[in-house]
Amino acid sequence: MKPSVTKSGDACGAEIKFDLSSELDECTFAEIEQAFHDNIVIYFRDQRLSNERHIEFSRRFGELEIHVIKKYLLPNHPEILVISNIKDENGENIGLADAGLTWHTDVSYLKKPSRCSLLYAKDVPYRDGKPLGDTLFTNTIAAYEALPEIMKRRLVGLRAIHRYSERKRVANSPRPKLTKTQLDQTPDVAHPIVRTHAWTGRKSLYVTAGECIGVENLPHDEGLALIEELHAHCVKPEFQYRHKWQVGDLLMWDNATSMHIATRDYELPERRLMYRTTVAGGVPF
Repeated sequence: MKPSVTKSGDACGAEIKFDLSSELDECTFAEIEQAFHDNIVIYFRDQRLSNERHIEFSRRFGELEIHVIKKYLLPNHPEILVISNIKDENGENIGLADAGLTWHTDVSYLKKPSRCSLLYAKDVPYRDGKPLGDTLFTNTIAAYEALPEIMKRRLVGLRAIHRYSERKRVANSPRPKLTKTQLDQTPDVAHPIVRTHAWTGRKSLYVTAGECIGVENLPHDEGLALIEELHAHCVKPEFQYRHKWQVGDLLMWDNATSMHIATRDYELPERRLMYRTTVAGGVPF
């Protein structure tokens, strides 16, 4: 079976019809990887993946990261981060409950941010027969290319400062307080505001008001104003794709060329359970 690709018709996103539990030769994988680069966000419906197969497929794209919040790693499979609003018998969250509530790109706070993330839907909240908890993605290549030339010239050489703990500022976040060890593992890091894709060479905006706290060599207020301006530009509707989840979806996105945000329009007893793997990347340039 060869993969077939159907584009979403939006600024990014495509469905690939392929059974990921079947054998995946190098030629077929190359087609999937090319579709990934072309569309930034790709998804496979109706998958039946074991934890081992989820990890194995993810590893085809590179080394896997182990998330800094160890509490929500899947037992016996630390490559998988559990994302869920479900609580155990003690009333404790079984997974990361506030993942993605602000626009962001995964682990931008690392010196080597992730290449991509793969999210597998185990349980999806529904109400009146309609799925809830959509995820919105924005194409930051298209956002960069739409900038006026004067802004592109202004951004040359500028680096934004990313801070992991900044996302903790989300109101009523159920995420546990970061420990000193976690904070020590995630010091502030500066990345180019305009980064070049390691595989395609295309340029994209790599900045978000959700985690960026300033711009190197700019006065604080000026840096924040620039971050807010670029962030607002990136999340314009014309650059977005909205994914409506189904149980069995395996969706992956390019963290170098997109941002995403979760739609938190559900609450218990409406249950959401996702398993995420994250592929390591290189130093942005």
